[in-house]
Amino acid sequence: MMRAKLILSVLTLLFISLTAYAQSEQTQEVKASLNSGSLESQFDYMYKKSFRWTDPKTGLRYKTIKVNDLFKFKGNVLDSLKNAKAKYSEANATIATQRQEIESLKADLGKTNEDLTSVSEEKDSIRFLGIPMSKAGYNTILWSIIAGLSVFLAIFIGRFKRSNAVTIQARNDKAEIEEEYESHRQRSLEREQKLRRELQDEINKQKYTKQDAKKGAK
Repeated sequence: MMRAKLILSVLTLLFISLTAYAQSEQTQEVKASLNSGSLESQFDYMYKKSFRWTDPKTGLRYKTIKVNDLFKFKGNVLDSLKNAKAKYSEANATIATQRQEIESLKADLGKTNEDLTSVSEEKDSIRFLGIPMSKAGYNTILWSIIAGLSVFLAIFIGRFKRSNAVTIQARNDKAEIEEEYESHRQRSLEREQKLRRELQDEINKQKYTKQDAKKGAK
């Protein structure tokens, strides 16, 4: 009894497996045809559907393919080549368009960089006496002018101090000369007055002497 059940189970599983395999083969045949699928699958389909033939003389085996299937496959190959060429041309056109866009973007990028450089230069530049120059150049010129003016001011102050010292010395010398002159003039005046008094005294003395002489003569 158990043996009969086991045999029945094995037969049932075998039947199910064969049925599934047959359905799979039918599904593959439905999927594989000359109307759809890749060229490789169409070739495999055409090869499987071809008839076997063996040459009785040579013993070589051949595959006979239907002419309609062969021309159908040829048409599919030509269509595939045509589609491939169309896609290739489309790809080349797309590449050319993308190259033009890239060149345009490069040109725009170059112009943008130039504008950015110009803006940066304008930002970092300043106009001095109507002449545009960089801030570094402006600072150099400005500090050079300041340094030159500082040197000129130092020279001017030095010369002024020397001139002032000379002026003060000249004033002192003039004051001394004037003082000496005044002293000399005063002494000369005193000597002159003294001489005048002495001269007057001498005149008076001579006058009195003459008067006394006249009186004695009388």
